[in-house]
Amino acid sequence: MLSHKSLFLGSARFTLQVKMRVLLVLATLLVVSLCKKKFDGDQVLRIIPKDEVELSLIKDLEDMIEFELDFWKDVADVDTPVHIRVPFHGLQSTKLYLESQGIDYSIMIEDLQAMLDEEKEEMDSAARGANPRNTDSFDFSRYHRIDEIYSFQDMLVAENPNMVSKIVIGHSYQGRPLNVLKFSTGGTNRPAIWLDTGIHSREWVTQASGTWFAKKIVTDYGRDPALTAILNKMDIFLEIVTNPDGFYYTHNSNRMWRKTRKPNPGSNCVGVDPNRNWDAGFAGPGASSSPCSETYHGPSAHSESEVKSIVDFVKSHGNIKAFVSIHAYSQMLLYPYGYTRNPVKDQTELHALAKKAITDLASLYGTRYRYGSIINTIYQASGGTIDWTYNQGIKYSYTFELRDTGRHGFILPANQIIPTAKETWLALMAIMDHTFKNPY
Repeated sequence: MLSHKSLFLGSARFTLQVKMRVLLVLATLLVVSLCKKKFDGDQVLRIIPKDEVELSLIKDLEDMIEFELDFWKDVADVDTPVHIRVPFHGLQSTKLYLESQGIDYSIMIEDLQAMLDEEKEEMDSAARGANPRNTDSFDFSRYHRIDEIYSFQDMLVAENPNMVSKIVIGHSYQGRPLNVLKFSTGGTNRPAIWLDTGIHSREWVTQASGTWFAKKIVTDYGRDPALTAILNKMDIFLEIVTNPDGFYYTHNSNRMWRKTRKPNPGSNCVGVDPNRNWDAGFAGPGASSSPCSETYHGPSAHSESEVKSIVDFVKSHGNIKAFVSIHAYSQMLLYPYGYTRNPVKDQTELHALAKKAITDLASLYGTRYRYGSIINTIYQASGGTIDWTYNQGIKYSYTFELRDTGRHGFILPANQIIPTAKETWLALMAIMDHTFKNPY
């Protein structure tokens, strides 16, 4: 039996250990807090170029590195809105430039950090006490961190072992698994449909929608005749966190981070735009050669492991019939090409299917989408995902840009997650059903 003195010393030692752990946690939180990028006073400006002269002048802003501008919605065409996040320190000079050129602008977001603080407070509040034991109790109406999404994936696999499996197709630069959920009712190398979300890490509504899609698939199989017919003959692959390093970084360091997190030799700027890194018009117009640019194409095609892993998977599978990459924001449904004005040979069919998909989408809440080829609907963009997949023979290659059109931009309120996912699912079903019924 221990003496009172031994018990006292043991208790004191335990108390000291607890205090040390608490201090360590608090210190870690403080470091994270101090390291987290702030956007106090940053504004998002909305500009609508009235003519080609204004269009050219706005494009010149992209090359003014000293302004440190972040183009949320890029320069496209006359009468098409451009959205630019302007750091507080550059507000005066940017506005002075616009005013000196006679270019009108409006303030879309008055103080970005105020919006981010509200988003974080809501997210933290919703997360308190939340520890779902299964996917039925998972809260699809809020934004989740990467570990929560990974946990959700594992629960979904455990609950549906005869339909869902998890494939790790590679690892990110920082070593995180690139998880792909496979939905299948059996068979080998069946024709398949690929869906991915979150290739641009700050587009949180896409990862949230991808999680909802995963649950929807297992819930609707056997209930929805169209989905049941598809899964009886085809497989569906879903990569929810396509850019995990970037996604982790948006939660812990910089909410506005878009790219991957691999260092660029010879530059202090980190990361590559994973939607400019594909071998389809690589390094052409619509991508940047500057490592500091949000659209930096990288040193070579498929240089990013997050991209190369999908490339290798698509090539090794060899039987993928539809490929849908989901982004945000702008409310558009796009098909190839982005790097050239030459129309794809299947343009008539792809255009008609896009129209059907956005019509189905609008039937739920009336949300309006634009549609067409990338280059004719938004702007020229080289090295894009679906241009590469189409060139690999995957006819039904599409990109979504989800809600909204700019009021909130990348900071879409959590109460819009489920409505966004629900309406997008109707469009996805239109594409998947057409793919199933039109084999090639």
